[in-house]
Amino acid sequence: MTATLTEALASRFAAIALGHVEREYPNKLTHGLAGPEDARTPAALHPVFFGSLDWHSCVHGYWMLAHLLRRYPDIPEAAAIRALFDRRLTAGAIEEERAYFDHPSARGFERPYGWAWLLKLAAELSAHADSPWAETLQPLTLTIADRFRAFLPKATYPVRVGTHFNTAFALRLAADHAEAAGDEAFLHLLRSTALRWYGEDQDCPAWGEPGGDDFLSPALIEAEAMRRLLPAAQFRPWFESFLPRIATAQPTTLFRPAIVSDRGDGKIAHLDGLNLSRAWCWRALAAALPAEDPRGGLMRRVAALHLEASLEHVAGDYMGEHWLASFAVLALEA
Repeated sequence: MTATLTEALASRFAAIALGHVEREYPNKLTHGLAGPEDARTPAALHPVFFGSLDWHSCVHGYWMLAHLLRRYPDIPEAAAIRALFDRRLTAGAIEEERAYFDHPSARGFERPYGWAWLLKLAAELSAHADSPWAETLQPLTLTIADRFRAFLPKATYPVRVGTHFNTAFALRLAADHAEAAGDEAFLHLLRSTALRWYGEDQDCPAWGEPGGDDFLSPALIEAEAMRRLLPAAQFRPWFESFLPRIATAQPTTLFRPAIVSDRGDGKIAHLDGLNLSRAWCWRALAAALPAEDPRGGLMRRVAALHLEASLEHVAGDYMGEHWLASFAVLALEA
């Protein structure tokens, strides 16, 4: 049976996120100090996204809560989610979050991972037509979209790591916002950048996967970004050239779930996220193939193996608990 997001899982994941998006400590700040006046607490710096250990994890915790609320509006946690959004997503707090990006030392703050998740959150909130949350977030959304527009033309090379700096992941999530906002110019920029960076890639060996602290597969997230951004008629020949040996389960490293030896180690715990994000990619890529394509069944089975390896570990230790459920939702909803 194919694993999917159920109401029971939505409730469980919502309870996890509600337990950490307003948890200020422990906290891992990425913050430049120009002087002693810049030495401030996480909540003083970021009145909305101060929890969940770090800024980007807090942002995608909010995304997950918004998504779960839309999918299952009657879960027991629904009232708490709405109250959280009404309490935290205020014009004044969002302006403080936006103004943080004006600081000279914040030019590269959360680029590109946190940027991408903020736009993913904006896209999700725009689907809550009966709430003011998307409109309240809009000043920060526009700031981040402008950051992408300024950065992408100057980014001569992609970043092909399995962590926060991966550029394919950023393009993939930003595409959801561009589509939701009806921003064809931004979508064109994302698509043309993807083709410039990845359009000529062939026979990906994936020989360096997984790295010891990866939570993304550089190979699979690149393919997923191209699937999201290219028309099917353009994507399929690219995909055939990029991963031509899937039918024989090659490269083998992409077909084996990662082993997580210590879930209390924040870097090693990333590997649970790798299993979940691979499951997301495999499922989305399989769905892009013709129904009769035998590779689809293999890809879905591999996705199931990766989900089975890590789905039960989204909670238990805070090093994973502050973020893994979001990646489980991506996989289950693919």
